[in-house]
Amino acid sequence: MGSSVRELAAATPGTRDRYIDLLRVASLGTVVFGHWLMAAVTGDGIGNLLAVVPELQVVTWALQIMPVFFFVGGFSHALSYRSLRRKQAGGSVYAAFLRARLQRLLRPTMVFILVWGAAALVVQLLGGDGGLTGVALRLVAQPLWFIGIYLAMVAFTPPLLALHERYGWGAFGALVAAAALVDTLRFALGVPFVEFLNFAFVWLAVHQLGFLRADGRIRVPAALAAVGLAGAAALVALGPYPLSMVGMPGEKVSNMAPPTLALLCHGLWLVGAVELLKGPGTRFVGRARVWRTVVAANGMAMTAFLWHLTAMLGVYGAMLALGVTLPEPATGAWWAQVPPRIVAAVAVTALLVAVFRTFERPAPTAPGSGSGGPVAALGITLCLLGVLGLSMVGFGGMLEGRSAVLVAVRVTAPAAVAMALGGWLLVERAGRAARA
Repeated sequence: MGSSVRELAAATPGTRDRYIDLLRVASLGTVVFGHWLMAAVTGDGIGNLLAVVPELQVVTWALQIMPVFFFVGGFSHALSYRSLRRKQAGGSVYAAFLRARLQRLLRPTMVFILVWGAAALVVQLLGGDGGLTGVALRLVAQPLWFIGIYLAMVAFTPPLLALHERYGWGAFGALVAAAALVDTLRFALGVPFVEFLNFAFVWLAVHQLGFLRADGRIRVPAALAAVGLAGAAALVALGPYPLSMVGMPGEKVSNMAPPTLALLCHGLWLVGAVELLKGPGTRFVGRARVWRTVVAANGMAMTAFLWHLTAMLGVYGAMLALGVTLPEPATGAWWAQVPPRIVAAVAVTALLVAVFRTFERPAPTAPGSGSGGPVAALGITLCLLGVLGLSMVGFGGMLEGRSAVLVAVRVTAPAAVAMALGGWLLVERAGRAARA
């Protein structure tokens, strides 16, 4: 494996923006570290360190870095779609684009769903899905929300890229205005269910910033960072928005679910900040050893993200099985356990990556023939709904019909699994037909 990474790193063209690859790895790594750090597990259940020590919620303004990943996605999707469009002038490339962009995302995700779905069935049949095990079966599915949002971004890339190419910053501004209108209707007028629209408007606005970066239109990143930081601070200080940029248990208003205008402003300041660091970041990743590390990490980043909570819960489960005392969160003894717990979680994640990373390696792709677009659109819609539904209901209660509300529709775990797998197969079929 080391030789292949070395060869890939050596074959990297000089025109590649390596800083974008560094941002992708760093953003996912920060999210993983944040989850490991914030989990507060005791013999009675699983809590959140930020709820135990509310003063620490300010750190989410640095650790909630998922907007950077979506920004990077916008940049990469713009380049990928334009490349396919150039290779096949005059025809639709939608199905081939979806398959090319989603292989390394959906293949490891479907394996994760199948493995955990089967494990959940076995656990329930054996009657062991209560207590901490039941909580774990729900918790391991939560990162799938990110996969669902990313699927929507890929699905909407062609029309939103067309709007960007016509209106530039105007297309981004329209999404920001739509997000602000949704929050106004939600908080000022009390319109029900309207807040769910911001799952699209907020995250697609951040994604749109990636298009702008691809065209070199983010010329004053300091201004973007300043406006975003000032806007987020003002909204939190004066409005109904909480301090935390991640979801908190029991809170009436969350900046994350659904996303708010405050989270969008947070995304603006993060994008501006990473763009300000582009110079030194590019020089850093230009070092041969650093670049090889980034190449290796990018080849397994999604697998590690999918399984990192499984690793963390495995570590806690082993501690409980061995009779290791789990101190009260935020105490001195708890903080003393943090470094060895994280080291152990890294080790278990590495083992899981070694087992499952092969599914993250994509098959070769080629320009499409212009067919398969409607099938691909149906497939990605089903996959998106299934993955988002599973992130909400979890793997627990597979045989009991336990459900969760996805926007206004109740979804059970078996139905979510079926939609996710069926949608993935449709995307694969349409993509292959487009290449034939």
